[in-house]
Amino acid sequence: MEMRERIAMALKDAMKAKEQDRLSTLRLINAAIKDREIALRSSGDGASVGDAEVLAIMGKMVKQRQESARAYEEGGRLELAEKELGEVKVIEEFLPRQLAPEEVSAAVDAAIAKVGASSIRDMGRVMAELKAKYTGQMDFGAVGPMVKDKLG
Repeated sequence: MEMRERIAMALKDAMKAKEQDRLSTLRLINAAIKDREIALRSSGDGASVGDAEVLAIMGKMVKQRQESARAYEEGGRLELAEKELGEVKVIEEFLPRQLAPEEVSAAVDAAIAKVGASSIRDMGRVMAELKAKYTGQMDFGAVGPMVKDKLG
């Protein structure tokens, strides 16, 4: 089943069950996907948003909410932090399982071997390989420095 279909089904189920918090988060996901689709349409590509793009959007949404929750906790606004973390849980239901640190390291090693990377100049190819295979399963902001260390 396509990601967008899964989200639509979950939206209908949340409406029937009258789960307001879940419903609002699912609507936010749909709005983000529609925004991306409009941006693609206006750029003249005519491309639609595929599963990989949806995973990237939701990954970004999770990261934003985690940062917001941290900021709310530091500011003593625990009820707002809880709301953000609740949204993270709903979004993560649709994301693939996050890789453990040792799995990420093994994936980086495999990508380096596959593209035949030997220097820091090959970092872009290694990252492209990882993004093609592991979108939504690892934090590429944290993986970048790891690739740089292994190539440097």
